[in-house]
Amino acid sequence: MEPSEERDLSLEELAQGAKSATQVVATASTSTKNAALAMMAQEILAHSDEILAANEIDLKMASELGLASTAIDRLRLDHNRVLAMAQQIKEIIKLPDPIGQVTSGYRLANGLNVRKVRVPLGVVGIIYENRPNVTSDAGALCLKSGNVALLRGSSAAINSNRVIATLLRGAIGEVGLSPDVITLIPFTDRASAGEFMRLNGKIDLLIPRGGRSLVEAIKENATVPYVIDGDGNCHIYVDESANIEMAIEIIENSKVQRPGVCNAVETVLIHTKIARQLLSALDERLSSVQLRGDLNTTAIVPRALLATDDDYATEFLDLVLAVKIVDDMPDAIDHIRRFGTGHSEAIITESYANANYFCERVDAAAVLVNASTRFVDGNQLGLGAEIGISTQKLHARGPMGLVELTTEKYVIEGSGQVRS
Repeated sequence: MEPSEERDLSLEELAQGAKSATQVVATASTSTKNAALAMMAQEILAHSDEILAANEIDLKMASELGLASTAIDRLRLDHNRVLAMAQQIKEIIKLPDPIGQVTSGYRLANGLNVRKVRVPLGVVGIIYENRPNVTSDAGALCLKSGNVALLRGSSAAINSNRVIATLLRGAIGEVGLSPDVITLIPFTDRASAGEFMRLNGKIDLLIPRGGRSLVEAIKENATVPYVIDGDGNCHIYVDESANIEMAIEIIENSKVQRPGVCNAVETVLIHTKIARQLLSALDERLSSVQLRGDLNTTAIVPRALLATDDDYATEFLDLVLAVKIVDDMPDAIDHIRRFGTGHSEAIITESYANANYFCERVDAAAVLVNASTRFVDGNQLGLGAEIGISTQKLHARGPMGLVELTTEKYVIEGSGQVRS
């Protein structure tokens, strides 16, 4: 079914087609799913010019509408990003198929054999903003985990998403699976977004990939189960024992390498004993970054603006960094507890004891020691790709890969037992 045909169907009809496709993909063999994935990667590479041409249309429209530079960066595809899309699909092929894995098993005294087995969730609905790579990442992850991907992208990326989805659907059809295993919703108006969130009986799990307004809309309107891919107000605490050169490298990478993503650092907390030395070096190294700090910070770095609580609570997604000088690690942890969003928190330290103290007491989906926050990414952590980063605690937390797109069921085998 090409996008032109999809426009003739209602959202409810498209969702029903996706639901019907679960019956086959849930039991498809690993070899069949891998063959489809290989074909998907091949199609993306073979039609990269077509993808980039569609993306240019989206970029032009985004520029005319005045979208922020960070939003445009998330929207933008280039040759390397298209290659990365195909490579991530190839990485997913290499990963073990979670479906059918026995996670536990035991035999009861009455002779019943009990085991828990991984099974697909069903239809995974993804509602996302700007990022056309989500179309291929989500589609590939859902396919490998035996799920159907029901995708609802934003108007800003509609041309890119249509081309990518058409290529993926064609590849799936080549191996005999229903193209509806990946279904792109062509409607991008606000009303259809609300309807999408209320597809009871059609969507088994809803995952939002977008900013705070999208997450709030999910919380207010969704009537299907959902996992929140929330804000990334990430912190780095630089301990008094830290290697200063290491700290500078990590902070620069965490902030500058790609500032418009959820795992970029937004606040740096610095132990007072090394504040002057570190801030003087950061002032020079991060010349392109606007600094906002407390009074102690502005005294050391005159160009820094005085920070407010709103600054410390903000996911900037831009070349803006909040800074605070703290008395000790408990002070830093208190700040993280007050302003953190439970995404990713890091410590830079040469003290094993301090690293353990921080890791044990900081409540976040990911805690890093002496490493950039940019590593909190499904691909970087060996998951092949991710469908989102959950900042809640049920049913998944952190980068969501293949395993997080499954649930479990009990299989109980007997030999005629009845309950007395």
